[in-house]
Amino acid sequence: MEKKRIESFEDLRVWQKGIELVKQVYILTKDGELSRDFGLRDQLRRASVSIPTNIAEGFERYSRKEYVNFLNIAKGSAGEVRSLLRVALEVGYLERPTYDQLYNQTVELSRMLFTQIQAINQSPK
Repeated sequence: MEKKRIESFEDLRVWQKGIELVKQVYILTKDGELSRDFGLRDQLRRASVSIPTNIAEGFERYSRKEYVNFLNIAKGSAGEVRSLLRVALEVGYLERPTYDQLYNQTVELSRMLFTQIQAINQSPK
């Protein structure tokens, strides 16, 4: 199978998965108790949006060093999302299956970001 050439950040699988996570977070926080906890809801939304947004911003930067920096910020935001999901679980806003699904989605994103960071750092300049 031929690999598609990456011409924009929208072509990146990691960015696409980030957008999917944002969509899931927005659907989750639209209704129910979590929708009324404005602080937690807004922080969870901001952290999730930060992932694909930082991937995009880094991709559009001039240097690989800057790109890696933005990928690291996106990876940090993935950790923040996992922490906030745990808070939502612990206070009873999330059922365990929903938490597990979103948690696993976020871990996968974090791994993809780590792999991309490693690949850029190890490739010839």
